[in-house]
Amino acid sequence: MAAEDEGKTEDPTAKKEEDARKKGQVARSRELGTMMVLVGGGIGFLLYGHYLGTALFGVFKKGFELEREDAFDMSRMFIQMKTLLAEVAWPAFALILVLVVFAVIGNIALGGYNFSTQAMRPKLSKMNPIKGFKRIFGIQGLVELVKSVAKVAVIITTAYICVNLFYDELLHINVEAMPEGLFKALEILIWVFLILSCSLILITLIDVPYQLHQHNEQLKMTKQEVKDEHKNSEGDPIVKGRIRKAMFQAFQRRMMQEVPKADVVVTNPTHFAVALKYDPLGSGAPKLVAKGADEMALHIRKIADAHDVPILTAPMLARAIYHTTEFEEEIPEKLFAAVAQVLAYVFALKDYKKGKVKKRPKQFSPSKLPIPPEMKY
Repeated sequence: MAAEDEGKTEDPTAKKEEDARKKGQVARSRELGTMMVLVGGGIGFLLYGHYLGTALFGVFKKGFELEREDAFDMSRMFIQMKTLLAEVAWPAFALILVLVVFAVIGNIALGGYNFSTQAMRPKLSKMNPIKGFKRIFGIQGLVELVKSVAKVAVIITTAYICVNLFYDELLHINVEAMPEGLFKALEILIWVFLILSCSLILITLIDVPYQLHQHNEQLKMTKQEVKDEHKNSEGDPIVKGRIRKAMFQAFQRRMMQEVPKADVVVTNPTHFAVALKYDPLGSGAPKLVAKGADEMALHIRKIADAHDVPILTAPMLARAIYHTTEFEEEIPEKLFAAVAQVLAYVFALKDYKKGKVKKRPKQFSPSKLPIPPEMKY
């Protein structure tokens, strides 16, 4: 097991993290949840403690103001109880609502919301006493011990500061009238509680990064696991390579089938070859029906020569079309003038060979073709 863990040097992949979330394995910090509930309680008491205290004071006051008839009439006692509870209900509900909101935020702030039925399933491995002792006396148990000691130290230090801070007010509470003295004592108690709760933020700031690090360490993978996952999700690289090769070969065969239909093949003369087709009766520009470099260019020239497709040498034009135009795309507008000269010569040469014209067309100069500077490659 140790050797296996030492090999887990790779960060978890997105799929590994997603699978872990489905199993309920997300980064959580109990310190963050506890701190948020305590701070929420302190804030709730600050906001609604006065109303709750006033309501409770009213309940006690009315509770001791029993009429003689109330003591002998059970129905009136229940009515009185209902009235007293109604006075306390709304402040108590508001306080509980604040606690619930802070509790939810504290539990989903780290790791987000996650509901997993797999985490609810009983696991016999969790009942293994040997693993339980390892957790208690291992690194995790030591960390929890350090956190507990740190919490005690922080709370004792904060409590000492609070006593000094409210020392004078605490000494003068006994001289204040009731119920103002009681409310003053409760206010001081709430502030002390809130300050003590906020002191746990220091522990939380240490625990949250630790939990994130620990969660990442638990999900780390070996290099072989990363390769296997990539192979399972993306497919075997060998199979994918064969598929890409088969698709490329099919694409090449399709282009070679179009070469005999081309009007002209423009070459580099050896490194590049592009086959163009133009329909004079159509509304579109000339299209590229095949292109290739090196061996593919040689193959295009052989097919064109076998099917009497004119082959013209225009290096700059061949490179421009090769780099800017894909299969079955129209040539760029900036190359219209140059391609037009080539096609005009080709069509005039066909008419000459068929005997339609007696004078052989004059060969154009490839270097004088109007090719814009940005189209030169």
